[in-house]
Amino acid sequence: MPYRRLPNTDSSRLKALKTAYRKGKDLPPVKLAFSQSTSQRVQLFINSFDMAMDRYKKVYEIQVKYNKDYTSVTKKARLYLSHFIQVLNMAIQRGDHKVAIRAFYGLEDYNNRLPSLTTDRELVEWGIKIITGETQRTSKGMAPIMNPSIAMVKVWFENFEEAYKQQKVFQQNTARAQAELDGLRNTADDIILNIWNEVEATFKDLSDDTRREKAKDYGVVYIFRKNEIQGLSLLHRSMQGML
Repeated sequence: MPYRRLPNTDSSRLKALKTAYRKGKDLPPVKLAFSQSTSQRVQLFINSFDMAMDRYKKVYEIQVKYNKDYTSVTKKARLYLSHFIQVLNMAIQRGDHKVAIRAFYGLEDYNNRLPSLTTDRELVEWGIKIITGETQRTSKGMAPIMNPSIAMVKVWFENFEEAYKQQKVFQQNTARAQAELDGLRNTADDIILNIWNEVEATFKDLSDDTRREKAKDYGVVYIFRKNEIQGLSLLHRSMQGML
C-alpha cells in the first residue's frame, strides 16, 4: 500500500495549506472533508506563514546579493595588509629598519612570518594593529613603509570594515527571519496533519483507490514504494498485452 508523506519543505507546506484554504472557501461546511475548526485554523495561520516565507526569501536574497561585493572587498583588504607586512619584513631583513619596530605592530613573536589573516575576525584584529602601529611609528619621525603605503592599506581596510558591519546586519536579519519561520513550521505541520487525518477519516468507508483520489484533491500526498511501482508497471504491461 502507498504511504502518506507529509510536506518536508516550506514551499510544500504552503502548497498544502493553500489547497486546504481554497477548499474551505469553495465548499460549504457540510461538504468540506475537514472540520470548521481546522478550516478556521488554516485561515488564521496561512497569511502569517506565507509572509514569514516571503520575508526570509527577501532578506536572504539581499545577503546573497551583497556577499559577492563583500567577498571582493575582503580579498583586497587581506591582500594589501599581507603585502604591507611582507614589505615590512623585507625592510627589516635588508637592514632598512631595526627588528625592534615589530613591537609597534604586535609582530614581535612572528619574526619573518605572516600572522593568520584567514578569518574576518583575524583581518579586523590585524588591520587595527598594523594601521595603529604604523601611525605611531611614523609619528616618531621614522620612515614610512611604502608600496603599499599605510594610506592604501587603510583605504581598503576601511572599505572592508564597512562591508563587514553591513554583512553582519544582513546575516542578523536573515537569522531573525529564519527563526520566525522555524517557529511557525511546527504549527504548519500540526495543521496539515489535522487536515489530512480528518480528510482520510471522512473518506474511510470508500475503496482504497477512491479514498486516495478524493484525499489527493485535498492535497494529501501518497507515495508508492519501489516494489509497488514495479508491480504496477508489470500489471500495466500485462494489461496492454491482453488488448
